[in-house]
Amino acid sequence: MTTLRWKKSTRSNGGGNCVEVARPSQVVMVRDSKDHQGPVLSFDAEQWVGFVQGIRAGEFDV
Repeated sequence: MTTLRWKKSTRSNGGGNCVEVARPSQVVMVRDSKDHQGPVLSFDAEQWVGFVQGIRAGEFDV
């Protein structure tokens, strides 16, 4: 079994509100940095690009 290499966002604020990302192959996996045993979201490359573009365009701003 391969151990995933999780990376925390360089923009994390240090207050615990962070996500971590791993890319084991053709998918991108995302999890809460405080809950390593919790749920993991999985995106294929096209979905990930669309998600990142949406973030940059402000589509998810509250």
